[in-house]
Amino acid sequence: MRRLYQSVLLVMITLMAGCEPVDKYARQRGTISGFAELVNAGVKQMALSGVMTRDEMDEFLPLARQEASKYNVEIYREPDLIITDLFPHDVAKDKEVLILFQGNTKDAYLKLKEDQKRYQGDGDYSVAERQDIARRFGRLLSYTPRNINRLLAENTDFRVMDDFGIQATNVFLYYKDLPAATKFYSEILGLELLTEYDNASILRIATNSFVILVDEAKGMHSAEEPKTVALALLTRQLPDWYDYLKSKNVPIRYTYKPKEGGPHDGFVAIDPEGYLLEFELFKQHKENERFVPVLATNDEVGTSVAFNNKQLGFHASITWLYYQDLLGMQNFYENVMGLELVADQGWTKIYKATDTGFIGLVDERRGMHDFTEEKAVNLSFIMDDLDGWFEYAKSNKPFELRSAEMGEGPEGKYRAFVGFDPEGYFMEFDKFYEHADNTSLMQYLSK
Repeated sequence: MRRLYQSVLLVMITLMAGCEPVDKYARQRGTISGFAELVNAGVKQMALSGVMTRDEMDEFLPLARQEASKYNVEIYREPDLIITDLFPHDVAKDKEVLILFQGNTKDAYLKLKEDQKRYQGDGDYSVAERQDIARRFGRLLSYTPRNINRLLAENTDFRVMDDFGIQATNVFLYYKDLPAATKFYSEILGLELLTEYDNASILRIATNSFVILVDEAKGMHSAEEPKTVALALLTRQLPDWYDYLKSKNVPIRYTYKPKEGGPHDGFVAIDPEGYLLEFELFKQHKENERFVPVLATNDEVGTSVAFNNKQLGFHASITWLYYQDLLGMQNFYENVMGLELVADQGWTKIYKATDTGFIGLVDERRGMHDFTEEKAVNLSFIMDDLDGWFEYAKSNKPFELRSAEMGEGPEGKYRAFVGFDPEGYFMEFDKFYEHADNTSLMQYLSK
């Protein structure tokens, strides 16, 4: 037994003596290789290594260059990483990092550092300037706006609407004849009528997407104001809806002309007082690669309409809004409201607020409406933490408020406040409460 033990020990010593030295930077080399591949593929504009001491970096740098060169990626040794609100300020204190890049990205990074020093040199490095630097750094790292928002929220008191919980989307439309409008939406379109207040009717389009019809005499807008909005009703039953609405003599503004290979099909109908209703189906297309998987998870919510031996329904809605400065509004809905871009059609941008409720931004030069100062519509979000969002809006002023006080409905049915987006649309934020008039509505909001 003793001889066996000695033999095994001798073999182990011999094998160990013949082994290659352990690569203590194996993990870091793998990280550099992975990031270099992403930079070379165009997935990331720039990437950062892990932090190291100066002595560690002296030892590691040749290995890192070796890995990066396999993908035609350059490395810049950075002993003084820019400090932004994306990360804790001491994340690289007294440490060094490597920047992986191609082309002139390093120049863009160094310019960012120069701009930050200029801001700081003015003696008043404002919150807006700090956010500008942080977002530019995040974009260099190819982070999405939502990821940048998340990092800012982790390291500062910055918040977006999405942080306060969006239960549902809503859109307020204004009518001279509310009973007739209610009859059209509940009987002709077959939407479920959830409640009727003395000044409004609430109807359900899809799982967490609603429309509120308002008596203009008791609302924020006149029915005479331009109806600068289109409500898209997404359905997988376009031909049936088209034939059905024609059978009911509903006016059609744009006829149904399906197009092979296009990003979407649809037609546009007109409601009793002139609002445009776009019946639409989004198809597999490069414009919709993020949007179609989202929509695919939604079931069709049936209406009361039966046609061609089918129950017709909708699985989502889009509230289309019309703007002069599309890029500016894109920044607003991403950086202030915190919504996720799910479809980019160039002159339109579609944002997800809930699984079935979407906001569409349209360049007014190409859309169905021109920009107007007044608009007979309220874009609305039903919020989980309405008070938290209101207090944040008052303190941080991400947009102009219509009133410094929260509004409350009769008998405590709901509370709300209203702000304005940069081009004048009313944005209403609501929370509904248990009440006999809200019984049907609350069963959907509590899910």
